Parts: sequence; structure tokens; C-alpha cells
Amino acid sequence: MTRRINFAKESPDLMKKFMEFVVATKDNAVAQLNNCTFCLDMHIKQAKIHGERELRLCHLASWRESTLFAPRERAALAWAEIVTNPPELGVPDDIYERVRSQLSEKEVSDLTFVVMSANAWTRVNTAFKTVPGSCDAMLDLHKADLK
Repeated sequence: MTRRINFAKESPDLMKKFMEFVVATKDNAVAQLNNCTFCLDMHIKQAKIHGERELRLCHLASWRESTLFAPRERAALAWAEIVTNPPELGVPDDIYERVRSQLSEKEVSDLTFVVMSANAWTRVNTAFKTVPGSCDAMLDLHKADLK
């Protein structure tokens, strides 16, 4: 495998600005939608550390069928999915209205920025093939006790 560049080292000013955006959006998991192994690895560990039930993490891939997610969570997942992989003509009105029936305008707007942040991470981590688990020590993810 070809060794990729260290994007944070090569573009430190842009990385600093991007991290400010990430912190502002409280970046969270859209990783399963993006198929980003680095992000998925990191967010599952973070969720476990913050007390998320393992079964819900396992059900995330089938959130539509799972009974473990509340209507507000389903709305947020639907929005994250459609913003991550938008159809050619944009977000359909029926999906927007369904999401708006569960989330306020501010919540939809904030969630959109969170999804944008997560999607940006996916782009950089897949482009440079960031190794899953390579930031565990820096982020204290060993506390998740997942092997």
C-alpha cells in the first residue's frame, strides 16, 4: 500500500480552522453512512465511553427497522442520511417535512452542520487512508475497552 501524506502536518493552518468548526459542531457519528472505518471505529468507542448501549450501536446500521430508536432519533438519522447522500434534485419535501415534525428549525440547521463536519472528516480520512485506532491514545479512546 502506498504511504499517504499526513494532512494535518502538511496543512496546519487549515487543520486548525477545521478543528474550530468541528468543535463548534460537536462532531458525531455519521460514519456508518459514509463507510469510513476510521470514523466508525472512533465514534463507536466514543459512544461506548459516553454510555451508549452496545445493542443500539449494533442496530444503527438498520435504524429504520430497529425498535431501539425514538422518532426524534429516526428523524435525525434520516436527515443525516439524506444530507450525506443527497439525491440529484435535493432533499425531497416529504423527508424535510417528516424531519421538521420532530426537530425544530434550529435543530435541523445545527444537525446539518454536524453532518457537514462528519462528512468532511470522512473525505480526508478516506483520501489519506487514516488507520483506524491510530488516534486512540490522543483521544483517550482506550477507555472504551474495545479490542
